[in-house]
Amino acid sequence: MLSENRRSNAHVDWPLIILAFALAIFGVLAISVASFSTTSDSSAPLLNQIVNSTYSMRQTIFLLLAPIVVIVMMVLPSGMLKRRANLFYYISIGMLFVVTLTNGAEGVKAWVDILWDYTIQPSEFAKIFFILMLAKTLAKTDRPMSNRKEFIQIILLLVWPAIAIMSQGEMGTLIVMVFIFAVMLFFGNVSLKLLGTFLAIGIIAIAAIYFFSVASGIDDYRLNRILAFFNPEFYSQNAAYQQSQSKLAIGSGGLHGIGMYVDGAIYQLNYVPADWTDFIFSSIGEAYGFIGCIAITITYMLLILRMLYLAAYTKDRFGQLVIIGVMAMFLYHIFQNIAMTIGLMPITGIPLPFLSYGGSNMISNMACIGIVLNITKNRSLAQSFETPQMSLRGRYFGET
Repeated sequence: MLSENRRSNAHVDWPLIILAFALAIFGVLAISVASFSTTSDSSAPLLNQIVNSTYSMRQTIFLLLAPIVVIVMMVLPSGMLKRRANLFYYISIGMLFVVTLTNGAEGVKAWVDILWDYTIQPSEFAKIFFILMLAKTLAKTDRPMSNRKEFIQIILLLVWPAIAIMSQGEMGTLIVMVFIFAVMLFFGNVSLKLLGTFLAIGIIAIAAIYFFSVASGIDDYRLNRILAFFNPEFYSQNAAYQQSQSKLAIGSGGLHGIGMYVDGAIYQLNYVPADWTDFIFSSIGEAYGFIGCIAITITYMLLILRMLYLAAYTKDRFGQLVIIGVMAMFLYHIFQNIAMTIGLMPITGIPLPFLSYGGSNMISNMACIGIVLNITKNRSLAQSFETPQMSLRGRYFGET
């Protein structure tokens, strides 16, 4: 009892901070390797390599902003995130619909231009506000969705952003939000029978969306990506080219990797398109080898396990669910991104957290870390751990 109370004490969680910033710092280095070109000098010092890379320098700017974002989110008044969840959620929905009016590439309208060729991706931040709103709604009762009113209310929380994101053509983000939704419902004590029904309906709905898109002739490239996943040899020169080259790059790294800034490397010759963004893991595999890939995977695993630990010893129901939602978001991004680079999943345009190039990705991820820190810092010391609260599915996984 004493040990559990100590674990649930309010604190600033330094292990979580160290893991997140270790990944982000390594990300700047990995981006400089991925963007190493045929015009670059392989003998230049490490600092010069980073400075000479436009993408790594921009990522450095985002990294320097990251501590500010974390601190701001961490010091917000206790309870503000819960009180203002509705406002943040509806603003984010409005931003998503505004983005649908912009021009896009490959049928995707996900970015808004701001200044000096910088863009912002509202869907990255919409995921955060979706987590806050869903956590607030689920935290109201011990058994959510037990009546028709709650059922409709919670379903609509997913429906509105889903419509906006589908209008943007950003299916990867939609799948992430569906995964977050399912995980939070599971840990929110929603009936397992109801969750099973949702799973079946979700699979049918996603399949129907794809078939409709293909039949209407507006989504051929996504269909080709799926077909390429099942028959990569046939599509090796078009839809499967990126994934095939990614596997080649990772395989060429061997056990120890070929090293950084190597002339003639696949990452230098740019054989893997977007290897500094969504396919950053292919450059890591080539440069640092199997050992480097395992090190990154273990670091991610520690990050996920740390959040599960923090959720288990957080007494506040809303706080528990927010941490679980953030964990689910990171988990799916990590799994999907790494799996698609090694050919285990079809390609979807979602980044690898903290490592892929992108300001919206970096800032939103660090904001999530700050929110988790805010929750652990504002834990109630007076509340006994044995006070009836959400069980986190029987606190992993004994039923309540």
